Amino acid sequence: MDSLRELMVDELKDLYSAENQLLKALPKMAKKASSSQLKQAFTGHLKETEGHVKRLQQIATILDIDLGGKKCHAMEGLVEEGSEVLDEDGPDAVIDTALIGAARRVEHYEMAAYCSTHGMAEQLGNDDVAKLLEQTVNEEEAADNKLKAIAQDEVMPAASDSEESEDGDDEETNGRAAKSSKARSAK
Repeated sequence: MDSLRELMVDELKDLYSAENQLLKALPKMAKKASSSQLKQAFTGHLKETEGHVKRLQQIATILDIDLGGKKCHAMEGLVEEGSEVLDEDGPDAVIDTALIGAARRVEHYEMAAYCSTHGMAEQLGNDDVAKLLEQTVNEEEAADNKLKAIAQDEVMPAASDSEESEDGDDEETNGRAAKSSKARSAK
């Protein structure tokens, strides 16, 4: 890398590869999800991801660059790790929790990559590029927050309840169930 612009272009190519890998992974995750909210979140984010790819193509036009020719190995690893969940069996809420964990790792990777690239574009005075990247950062943050809310409000409590019903009726389990129930009803 001889310049900040070269680094930014390399990052954009990496993001383009990452987003295209997600276009293939998200439908599989949506299909595996049991929670209707989670299915909708994955389906909605698929549409957003299509928009992210289009934005990156807009950026390529602005900068007069080709985004092909690079593979995002980090996303490849995250998608591969997440695909392990697709082969797992278990209570629906536990599998959904695992899917959310995998998806949130992807979101955090994307947020870091887009934020870094956004900073480069700002530093280089590429305001149009920076604005497009900022839109995507905002959508990635919103997707992560939505996944977090689904996990906290629906999926993890259900996973915890299924675990407690398997533990039997000992006093400790009943105490945890009562606390969990009180915490949920307080929300």
